[in-house]
Amino acid sequence: MFRYIRNRLLMLIPVILGVTFLVFYIMSFSPGDPAAIILGDNASAESIAQLQEELGLNEPVIVQYAKYMKKCVTGDLGESYATGRDVFEEVMSRLPNTFALTFWAMIVAIIVSIPVGIISATKQYSLVDSISMIAALIGVSMPNFWFGLLMIMLFSLNLGWLPSGGASSYISLIMPAITIGVSCAANITRTTRSSMLDVIRQDYIRTAKAKGVNKKKVVRKHALRNALIPVITVIGLQFGNLLGGAVLTETVFSWPGVGRLIVDAIKAKDTPMVLGCLIVFAVCFSLVNLLVDILYGYIDPRIKAKYE
Repeated sequence: MFRYIRNRLLMLIPVILGVTFLVFYIMSFSPGDPAAIILGDNASAESIAQLQEELGLNEPVIVQYAKYMKKCVTGDLGESYATGRDVFEEVMSRLPNTFALTFWAMIVAIIVSIPVGIISATKQYSLVDSISMIAALIGVSMPNFWFGLLMIMLFSLNLGWLPSGGASSYISLIMPAITIGVSCAANITRTTRSSMLDVIRQDYIRTAKAKGVNKKKVVRKHALRNALIPVITVIGLQFGNLLGGAVLTETVFSWPGVGRLIVDAIKAKDTPMVLGCLIVFAVCFSLVNLLVDILYGYIDPRIKAKYE
C-alpha cells in the first residue's frame, strides 16, 4: 500500500508540469500586457519597459517558465502581478471557501442521487424510474451559471428568501451549493442506477431472495455494497468537476473562493496567480482520487488484496 501511494504521489510531478506549461504558454499569447495592466493606462512606455524587465516578461516563454518552476520547487509560487501579494498565501486564504462550497455541494449530490438511483433500479421502468431519469437528464444538460442565475431570480429577487451573493453567512452557501450539486447529482444518480441494475441481477441476489431474505435487507446489505465501487469512482471524479464548476458558480454568486480568484486573475493576465490556483487544484484533485482508490480496499477486500 505504501509503495502504491508513493507511486501515485510521484505521478503528480508530470501532471503539474504538463498543466502549468500548457497554461503558461496559452497565457503568454493572450491579449494584453501584464506590465501595462499593472501600471494603468497613463503609464509611460519607459515605465512599462522597466517593469517588464523587472518581471522578466521580455524573456522567451520557455525561460520564464523554467524560472517559475525553479521557484515552485522551493515552495515559492511567486507574487501576484495585480496585487503584489504572495500567491500561495492568497490561494490558501480562499481555498477554505472553495472547499466549503465543494463539500456541501457534494453532500447535496450524494443525499439526492444515491437514494434516487437505488429506487430507480429496484423499480425499473416504473413511473418513478422514468421521472428520475428525465430529471437526471435535465440536471446534466443545464449549465451551472444558467441554473444559478435562475435561482437568484427566484429566491433572491422575487421571493427575497436568500442573499444573491457574497459570503456573509452560511445561508449564502445554499444557492451556490445546490447549483453545482444538481449536475453532480444527476451523474451519480445514473451511475448508481446502472450499477445497482447489474448487481441485483446476479445469482447471489436471486438466491438471497429465494431463501426469503427481506427485500430491503438484500438491497441494503448485499446489493448496495457491491454496487458502490463505480459510484465511488464517479464521486471522486465529480470532485474535480465541482472544483471546475465552482469557477463560474463562484463568479455568479460573488463567492470569495479560488474559482473567482482564477477568473479575476485571467482578466488581469496575472499568470503567477492563475498558475498557483491550478497547481493547488491539481494537487487537491490527485489527492482525492488517491483517497478514493484507498477507499476501494475497505469496500471490496479483493481490491485490498491487490494492493498488498
